[in-house]
Amino acid sequence: MPNLPDVVLWSVPAFLLLTVLEMASYRFHPDDDEQGYGGRDTATSLSMGLGSLLFDALWKVPVVAVYSALYAATPLRVPLLWWTVPLMLLGQDFFYYWSHRGHHVVRILWACHVVHHSSRRYNLSTALRQPWTSATGWVFYVPLVLAGVHPAALAFCSSVNLVYQFWIHTERIGRLPRPVELVLNTPSHHRVHHASQGGYLDRNFGGILIVWDRLFGTFAPETVRPVYGLTKNIATHNPLRVATHEYAAIARDVAAARTWRDRVGHVVRGPGWQPSPRPEAPAAPADGLPEGSAA
Repeated sequence: MPNLPDVVLWSVPAFLLLTVLEMASYRFHPDDDEQGYGGRDTATSLSMGLGSLLFDALWKVPVVAVYSALYAATPLRVPLLWWTVPLMLLGQDFFYYWSHRGHHVVRILWACHVVHHSSRRYNLSTALRQPWTSATGWVFYVPLVLAGVHPAALAFCSSVNLVYQFWIHTERIGRLPRPVELVLNTPSHHRVHHASQGGYLDRNFGGILIVWDRLFGTFAPETVRPVYGLTKNIATHNPLRVATHEYAAIARDVAAARTWRDRVGHVVRGPGWQPSPRPEAPAAPADGLPEGSAA
């Protein structure tokens, strides 16, 4: 397997340049219908992005070890050819959809992904607000490795997917021509994904393609202006708290739970899940006799 470029690392200068240009566009061409940038919010997003580069490098060590062992165990091999690369990108995008969806509906996975949704603004810097615990997604791509996709090729495809999604984090681009909106993930589709309104929640999970959402019933068009952020926003710009606040909330809920079933539920059920209230024991009669007994 030849060496493949680290697409994300090589794209960082372009990310920063485009972010500065978008920031300038708000300064010189303000729009009351768009939120633009906030100093502390942008600084937090940039800090989260830079931190993710460091932590991703650390998480790659055990993940690559597992992938390499699985790849060595399978007799299948997908060669790196001009026509297999698009197929690998398609396969990675398919499993990305399920990984992304899983990170919204399983709370311990959401604790990682919530970082990316924690900003109440929507601009190119929001794309850089990445988690520091991103190793939670590796298991979703095991089928590709077992099918013979080299771990380096999988990393390349994942990088391409991540880089593609940078440009869709903007309000400066409206709806694109219908054929594009029908097939690809666009700023309009992804604005819906980052919205906190009830009708927009848990919609549009696609990475490069939006067709997976259309096929599996999770697509929603942009109809009203999105309200960005979380259903319960966090009042902090501290990168460490942004990265860990949901893990801390899970720990508090688990510690307060009364049964092991509830403890497990706080970890693996949806982010908003709460145990059903337990029925209260009937109060004893005032005279101390069983109900229905004669005095």
